[in-house]
Amino acid sequence: MGMYKEFWIQMKHVLAISALLAAGLIPMAQAQAPAATSATAAPHTKIAVIAFQAAVAKTNEGQRNFSELEKKYQPKQEAITALKKQVDTLTKQLQTDGAKLSNSERAARAKVIDDKTKQLNRSTQNARSDFSQDINRAYTELAAKVYDVMKTYAEQHGYTLVLDVSNQESPVLFAGRSTDITQAVIDAYNTKSGVPAPAASAQAVPDAPAPAPKPAAAH
Repeated sequence: MGMYKEFWIQMKHVLAISALLAAGLIPMAQAQAPAATSATAAPHTKIAVIAFQAAVAKTNEGQRNFSELEKKYQPKQEAITALKKQVDTLTKQLQTDGAKLSNSERAARAKVIDDKTKQLNRSTQNARSDFSQDINRAYTELAAKVYDVMKTYAEQHGYTLVLDVSNQESPVLFAGRSTDITQAVIDAYNTKSGVPAPAASAQAVPDAPAPAPKPAAAH
């Protein structure tokens, strides 16, 4: 699946969890969160939950940005795939013809394979590093803007606390469907950004980076 495999799998997992949360089909996480009706909660407390990473990725702008990055790195991915096929082919040929070759010929072929393998490893490592940096930069920049919209939305609707349920270790065990503001924030951001929805063929958002750090709550 290429050098993006782990990233795409993780993003699809994030979005699948978000969809189930929105449908109210699974509990929010693994431990009990304080409820707004708790005896210890202040009477005016109004709590919301959001799958923040999924919200960022599922905005029209997020889908567009991730799609553009995938296209940007496609030539590198294709070059790496072609180089790997060369290494595999040369290795099989050496294994097949080895007994027929002189020592010098075997050594020469082995050196070619070794050089190409080093080139393959170097190219793969550099591509992964560059891709990771670009993804994290794009996510962090967009997350800051989505956070501002989320903050405004929460204030306008009287929420005094918003819990992020993106992380599997989130302390939220259960939350009613009406408390999930993920889609509302996505819609609000799409309206503010003016970025149109991607074409149907481009709407398969990759499964967020190993997620970049979320913007500080000091916005």
